[in-house]
Amino acid sequence: MKILFLTHYFPPEVNAPANRTFEHARRWVTDGHDVTVVTCVPNHPKGVVFPGYRNRLLQEEQTDGIRVVRVFTFVTPNEGFLRRSLNYGVFAVAAGLACLRLPRPDVVVATSPQFFCGLAGAAVALLKRRPFVLEVRDLWPDSIFQLGQLRSPRLLRALEALESFLYRRADGIVVNTRAFIQHIAARGIPLDRIELVYNGIDASLFYPRPPDPALRRTYGLEGRYLVTYLGTLGLAHGLVTVIDAAESLRDRREIVFLLIGDGADRARLVAEIARRGLDNVRLLGLRPRAEIPAWLSTVDLTLVVLRDLPVFATVIPSKVFEYLAQERPMILAAPPGEIRTLVEEAKAGFVIDPEDPSALAQAILDAKDHPEDAATRARAGRAWVTADFQRDRLARRMAAFLERVGRGGA
Repeated sequence: MKILFLTHYFPPEVNAPANRTFEHARRWVTDGHDVTVVTCVPNHPKGVVFPGYRNRLLQEEQTDGIRVVRVFTFVTPNEGFLRRSLNYGVFAVAAGLACLRLPRPDVVVATSPQFFCGLAGAAVALLKRRPFVLEVRDLWPDSIFQLGQLRSPRLLRALEALESFLYRRADGIVVNTRAFIQHIAARGIPLDRIELVYNGIDASLFYPRPPDPALRRTYGLEGRYLVTYLGTLGLAHGLVTVIDAAESLRDRREIVFLLIGDGADRARLVAEIARRGLDNVRLLGLRPRAEIPAWLSTVDLTLVVLRDLPVFATVIPSKVFEYLAQERPMILAAPPGEIRTLVEEAKAGFVIDPEDPSALAQAILDAKDHPEDAATRARAGRAWVTADFQRDRLARRMAAFLERVGRGGA
């Protein structure tokens, strides 16, 4: 099968969308499929082109057998609604034009959260007279509206109309949570056109391993209890709650908070840390994906935090699977919803309400003071993740759906 995949993010960018697309695509290539990915020049999240790349009209490379076509990008940091919208729009136009020169595929796939990429995919599929599959990884525009990034009711209605149009236009839709199925079906889309493909883990990368003492020495963290958030420092995560918890625990000198990553909320977090004079919080910046397993094996407690907004009851952060695959103790602070239910049923971590600094501080102390309980939950989490969320099986599930759509069976 020849798959043409449009995505805004792709390695060497290290966010969840880039990882998901790459890990699926390289498995499809291994299974004999022909995969072409059309994407941006890598620049997320700082809006700075990565070393070794130039923001040219068109450039190509091969990555693990995947043909990667990079198009001109309006480079901007991952912040500010108007500039990001221009970034999305320019990519949609550039990607659509680039696809015209590519061979006719068996199926065209485009991935959200923003739907300009989906619109480009729909247009390419129409011009090439091939089936179109939309991958929905976030409920957009609901998420940006609830985060306050979109305030115009008229613009919201326009984006919701675009959302509904793409759902109707797609021959198949892939989602990564059950809650998204309900949302899309409520728009009148038949259930047999929707396929659930959860996020998952690369078992060859994320597995229990000994800690790396060199990381602690490098950053002067020997003998400290490391409470760690690893990932995008975004508006969706309510990371000020972590700063609040750190402030309440500032007298516990053995506890250090690590924030590893970058994103739109970084500047505010830096300002808050400085304003409060906190020396128990370290921002370590963006790290290469290959380095993440070493960090996870070295820290003592991991954090998954979300804002207390209805839209975040529908999401499943991919970091949950990676933390637990490495058998790391985890605190999940999330609204009642799918991921909270799954983790509670699996007894895989400490679960608390979101945006509650007191509850977070207490959960950290509980995990630290009861290490056997934390380890038991971590072991249960690994067993749960490895049983149901292996990327190999999930990639093949999505490929089978793409083949069915390509044959006109969705």
